[in-house]
Amino acid sequence: MHPPPVESIAAAWPPVGEARAGTLAGMPPLASSVGLPPLGELLDGLVVVRISLRVRFRGVIEREVALLRGPRGWGEFGPFLEYGPRESSRWLACAIEAAYAGWPAPVRSAVPVNATVPAVAADAVAGVLARFPGCTTAKVKVAEAGQGLADDLDRVAAVREILGPDGRIRVDANGGWDVASAQRALGALAAYRLEYAEQPCAEVADLVVLRTSLARNGIDVPIAADESIRKAADPMRVAREGAADLIVVKVAPLGGVRRALEIVGDCGLPAVVSSALDTSVGMAAGVALAAALPELPWACGLGTLALLEGDVVADPAVQHGGVLSVSAEPPQVDEALVARWSAEPERVAWWTERVAAAYAHLLA
Repeated sequence: MHPPPVESIAAAWPPVGEARAGTLAGMPPLASSVGLPPLGELLDGLVVVRISLRVRFRGVIEREVALLRGPRGWGEFGPFLEYGPRESSRWLACAIEAAYAGWPAPVRSAVPVNATVPAVAADAVAGVLARFPGCTTAKVKVAEAGQGLADDLDRVAAVREILGPDGRIRVDANGGWDVASAQRALGALAAYRLEYAEQPCAEVADLVVLRTSLARNGIDVPIAADESIRKAADPMRVAREGAADLIVVKVAPLGGVRRALEIVGDCGLPAVVSSALDTSVGMAAGVALAAALPELPWACGLGTLALLEGDVVADPAVQHGGVLSVSAEPPQVDEALVARWSAEPERVAWWTERVAAAYAHLLA
C-alpha cells in the first residue's frame, strides 16, 4: 500500500468548517508529491532530548521532546507526557510538515513576542522579566493550584510596577476558574489594565456566560480562548457561540502551520500565536505561523525558550528588543548540544513507541 499524501495528515481529525474565505482561501496544500514518510524512516532520524527549566512552569521542571529529521530539516514532536496517541498525532503532523514540506511564505520579517511569567512569588517577578529584555508585553500565569487570588494580584502588581504604565499585561488561567471565581478575580485584576484574560474557564459554555457577565458589570477584560481551540473536536464552537474576543493558537497541537492557518481563517477572530515550551526547532514552526498570518495585532507567546536552561540549536530562537526574526527554513540542530541534553535509552524507547502510536492515527 502506498503511503497517503502529506496533505491528508490534516484530515486525520474532524474538519474545522466548510468555508474557506478571505486571504487564506488561496493557501496551497502541502505538495501532493510529498508522501507521508514511512514510519521506519521517521524513527531512523529520531533523537530525544531532555532540557531542564529555569523555573517550574505548569508543574513541569524538565522539558522532554523528540526531534525528527527530514529532507527539509528538523521537526519537533513534543506533546506533553499525559497526551494520548490521538491528540499526539497532531503534534506529529506538525513535525512532519516542518521536516518534509516546509512552511507557507511569510508576510512579515519579524514577530513581536511577550514575556512569560510563571506562577512565581511576587519577589521573583523581576528575575523572570529580566530574561525577556525589550519585551513590553507580559503574560502572567494565574489560578495556579495551591495559590489564591492574593497571590495572583501580588504577581500582576509586580509585573505592572516593572513594565510601567505603558506595558501590556495579559493573564492566563488555563481554565482554572469557575464562572464566579473568574468574575471575582478579573474584577480585581482589571485594576491593572489587562490586555485580555486567556482561558479563564475550561468550558466554552462558561466562557459565554462569563463574557456576558463581565460586560454587564462594566469589567473591561476581553476573553481569549486557548484550550477551547487546540483541544477541541470543534474549534469553531468558540466563534459560533460568542465565547471569546480572540483566539490563542499553538501550531503543534493544531497539526501544523497550514492547519492552524485554516482554523484562524474559519474562526474569523483575531489570533495570537503561542508556544508549548518548545526548543528552537519547535519554536520555528510557531514563528512561521505568526509570520504567515494575514494580520498580527498582538505580541506572541514565542519567547518561552528563555525558560529553558539550554537548547539544541547553536543560534537559538531568542527575541531581541521584543521581536523574533523570521526564517523560511527549519533550524539545524547542533550535534554537541543534542549530546549535552540527550535522554536515556529507555526514554528514547518510550518516545519511539509514542511516535509509532501517533503515526497509526495519521494512517487511520
